[in-house]
Amino acid sequence: MKTHVPLASFMDLLLDTICVVDAEGYFVFVSAACERIFGYTAEEMIGKAMIEMVVPEDRERTLQAAKLIMAGQPNPHFENRYLRKDGRVVHIMWSARWSEADQLRIAVARDITERKRAESMQAALYAISEAAHAAGDLPALFQQIHQIIGKLLPAQNFSVALLDEKTGQLSFPYHVDAHIEEFEAQDPAACTFSAEIIRTGQSLLMTSDALAILPGHLRAIFGKASLCWLGAPLNSNKGTIGALVLKSYSGDTCYTDKDQELLQYVSTQIATAIERKQLQARLQYMAQYDELTKLPNRGLLHDRLKTALARARREQGRLSLLYLDLDKFKHVNDTFGHATGDLLLQEVASRLKQCIRETDTVARIGGDEFVVLLENPHVTEHVSIVERKIRKAFDSPLQIDGHSLLVLPSIGIAHYPEHGEGEQQLLKHADDSMYLAKKSGKITIKIEAEPSNLDGDTLI
Repeated sequence: MKTHVPLASFMDLLLDTICVVDAEGYFVFVSAACERIFGYTAEEMIGKAMIEMVVPEDRERTLQAAKLIMAGQPNPHFENRYLRKDGRVVHIMWSARWSEADQLRIAVARDITERKRAESMQAALYAISEAAHAAGDLPALFQQIHQIIGKLLPAQNFSVALLDEKTGQLSFPYHVDAHIEEFEAQDPAACTFSAEIIRTGQSLLMTSDALAILPGHLRAIFGKASLCWLGAPLNSNKGTIGALVLKSYSGDTCYTDKDQELLQYVSTQIATAIERKQLQARLQYMAQYDELTKLPNRGLLHDRLKTALARARREQGRLSLLYLDLDKFKHVNDTFGHATGDLLLQEVASRLKQCIRETDTVARIGGDEFVVLLENPHVTEHVSIVERKIRKAFDSPLQIDGHSLLVLPSIGIAHYPEHGEGEQQLLKHADDSMYLAKKSGKITIKIEAEPSNLDGDTLI
C-alpha cells in the first residue's frame, strides 16, 4: 500500500532553504530552513521584498543577477549577503533559475557564512603580514590594519591603543571615529575600555545589555551614544603592548561573540606586525640619530644636505652651513669626567635647536662638533642673525651636574653657491672657517663650581 507524503514535508528537512520569488521580487514561498538561515519564520518572509533583506552594498549586483536569471540564464553559484532578523550578516550561495510558465524565480539558498569567515580570516592574516613589510612607517601600518579589519567587521570607528612600557602611559597613535572630528587622547571611555583589555590581556565585548547593568559612574563614562564596544589585546612575547578597539553607535550593527573571536584571532598577528615596525623604526633611528643628543648624525646630515643642494640647484636657491666647535671641551672631560661632558653636550644640543627653524637642521657630527644647515636663507643677514642667536644662547652659563659652565663656541660659515657646489666643498670651507675663527679668537672656558668642589672660579 502506497502512502502519499506531501513534498513540503521533505523540503522542511533540508539544511538549505528553498525560496520562490515572484516577478516583482516578493517571496511567495520559503521552506522551514529559512528561520535557521535568515532568522525569520516562513510566515514573516512571505510577502517581503527580497531586495530589502540584502545588505545595501550588494543590492545593485543582486538585481543585475536577478535580471539575467529572469532572462533565461540560470545561475548556480551566485553569492551575496543578507541581513538576518537579529541584525547579523549572513553570506548566502544561491542556485537559481526562472520558471517561465509559472513566472517565478526558484532558488536554493545555502548558508556559507562560516566558510567565508574562514577564508576572510586567512586572507586577513596574509594581508597583515604583507602590510608589516610594505608599510613605510607605523601610521601607514595602522591605516592598512584599519582597512583589513574593515573587510572582516564593521570598523567605521576604530582605534589602536599602545602602552608605553617605560612610563605605563596609554596613547592612541591611530583613531578614526565617524562621530568625532578630533579625538582627545584622554577620552575617558576609550581609555577605560582599552586599559581593562590591557590589564586582563583578554578580548572584551560590551553590548547595550552590559552597559545597562554597569554602575552609574561607568554608564556616565561610556555614554548613551555608543551602544556596543569590541576590543582585543595586542599580545606579544613581551606581554600586552596595547589594544584594538571598535565602537558601534546607535543604528549601527552590534558586535557578536563570533566577531570577538575573529578580532582576537587576528590581533596576535597585528601585534607581531606592530612590533616589527617599531623595531625597524628604532633601528632606523639608531642609524640616523646621535644616541647622546638625539640630534641627526653625520650620515643623516649628509642625506639632508644632498637633498637640500639638489633642491637649491633646481630652484636656483641658496643654503648655508654653520660649523661649530666647543672651545676647550676636552678640559671639561679631563676635569669633571665624561659623564659631565655628556650632560654638557646634551644641553648644547638643546640650546642649538632653540636657535633654528623647524625646517633647518642641527646635527652632531662627532665629539663636540655640530653643524647647522639653513635652507633657503633669503638674505645673508639671516645667517648672521642665526649666528648671533647661537652666540647669545651661550652667553649664560650652562648648569651641569652642580657646576656652572660658561662654554663658548667657535663658528665657521659656508654659503652655497659662493663657497662650493658640493657637500664636501661646503663642509670643508665651513670647517676651515671655524678653525680660523678658533685660532684668531681668545679661547677660554669659565667654570664656576660649588664651594664644596672648588674654591672660587676656575679659568681653564
